[in-house]
Amino acid sequence: MSNLDPALSARLKRGPDGLVPAIAQQYDTGEVLMLGWMDDEALHRTLTTGRCTYWSRSRQEYWVKGDTSGHVQHVKSVALDCDADTVLVKVDQVGAACHTGARTCFDADVLPVSE
Repeated sequence: MSNLDPALSARLKRGPDGLVPAIAQQYDTGEVLMLGWMDDEALHRTLTTGRCTYWSRSRQEYWVKGDTSGHVQHVKSVALDCDADTVLVKVDQVGAACHTGARTCFDADVLPVSE
């Protein structure tokens, strides 16, 4: 059972696993940092604690970004996309966002694009 506002919960369009993708973006630069997954409880905790909480699909448990690494995400705003199937969390990232130690998860494998 989650403490998420029932009206908000009713709007969310979740995948078969009950999760919605959550994109973390640096609030002041627009830099896309990472993608995590949230269920109702993770979103509730994110909205009420000011720290990003995600659901770990591999460990099957909640994790608060930075609790073990010190690389904290301080929440600045949270928004749903137009279909209510993706969450955008604007954060102030302290340290690396990626588990590899990189600032962002999206800078190590840039694919070539034909023009």
